[in-house]
Amino acid sequence: MDLIKYIILGIIQGFTEPLPISSSGHIFLFKSLFNTNMFNDLNLEIFLNFASFIAILIIFWKDVVKLVTGFFGYISSKGKKYKNEFKYCMLIVLGTIPVGILGLIIKDPLEELLSKNVYLVGFGFLATAIALILVMNSNGKKEDDDITYKDALIVGICQAIALVPGISRSGMTLVGCLLCGLNKKSSLKYAFMLYFPVSIVTMLLGIKDMAETGLNLGLLGYYAIGMVFAFILTYISYKWLTKLVEKGKLWKFSIYLIIVAIFTIIYFI
Repeated sequence: MDLIKYIILGIIQGFTEPLPISSSGHIFLFKSLFNTNMFNDLNLEIFLNFASFIAILIIFWKDVVKLVTGFFGYISSKGKKYKNEFKYCMLIVLGTIPVGILGLIIKDPLEELLSKNVYLVGFGFLATAIALILVMNSNGKKEDDDITYKDALIVGICQAIALVPGISRSGMTLVGCLLCGLNKKSSLKYAFMLYFPVSIVTMLLGIKDMAETGLNLGLLGYYAIGMVFAFILTYISYKWLTKLVEKGKLWKFSIYLIIVAIFTIIYFI
């Protein structure tokens, strides 16, 4: 039975991480519905998030290598080459700042509020659904090199809003990109480039906590199985997301989110 639970958790994490439906919201909802202490296992959360991170890193590996190479190449060449790559890296930094600042301010109070008022997650789902509907007809023309620092700040603020469980990080960053006039391909790329620094910081903080609390070696096998499912489902769901974004079908997730939102609000209010 325990093995099945870890598999279910890996599936939930993997399937919901890339999609604009809020992985944190679904995990919080699942925990509240089934009153399971497994979600209080910080180590499991770290391992599953790491599996999703690796899957998305593999997808964007060439882009990441190009940006890292360009960043240091720009510095070593004293600005003579790799200008676009260096600028893109700065756009990622700027887009990450709002979530860092807001996270320090509201993380603990927000968690305490939601633990007592689970139905509020439903309003997060609803907010994501409305945001996705707003960009259903967006057809921007901006490409990677056309992104401005103003665009990065707007998208960064959208990402910061997604600190609230139920509000999707990928959904809000995609919405921010599309509202700023980016085309679908560039929107997907920038939205997930912003995922990397946030995910890395989150994992490092989690590893610090794990080092302080210790790791139950007897659970490593369960963690590994959960990671395999999280990795596979993250990869598959991102590919599905790509197709829907290209076809302008992001709004379809709104139907699901509205249903989940209504259920969450009615059940927990």
